[in-house]
Amino acid sequence: MFYGEYDHTLDKKGRLILPSKIREMAKANYVEKFYVTRGLDTCLFLFAEDEWRSQETKFKSLSFTKREARHFNRLFFSGAVEVVPDGQGRVLLPKYLKDYAGIKKDVVITGVSNRIEIWDKDKWNKFYDDNKDSFEDTAEKLIDL
Repeated sequence: MFYGEYDHTLDKKGRLILPSKIREMAKANYVEKFYVTRGLDTCLFLFAEDEWRSQETKFKSLSFTKREARHFNRLFFSGAVEVVPDGQGRVLLPKYLKDYAGIKKDVVITGVSNRIEIWDKDKWNKFYDDNKDSFEDTAEKLIDL
């Protein structure tokens, strides 16, 4: 449901303005509430409420007797916070999440189908530069059309 790549800047209060295309996609799908948490590769994951509930169900089913499942769930869920965009489409990112992702001011927001990722701009550029040349090889390994 979410697609695209957008350069943005946090405002002086540390708020992130969601790109207008993301806000339009959310409105078209009746999304009013999001959940943001620690993502993988040191970005933040932002989920619409319905998708958050779906992910929550999957992760809750992981056995708490398995150390890796406990560690993952602790970090994933303890970092989570509900956010509701204000009238201008702004959300406040908690300091601990910005610290985790290394976000200071400039960010790249990416729509990745069922989630939105929020990256420190320098980290996104490094990720992109490190991975763009292997895009086709990765597709060949993962996708069987």
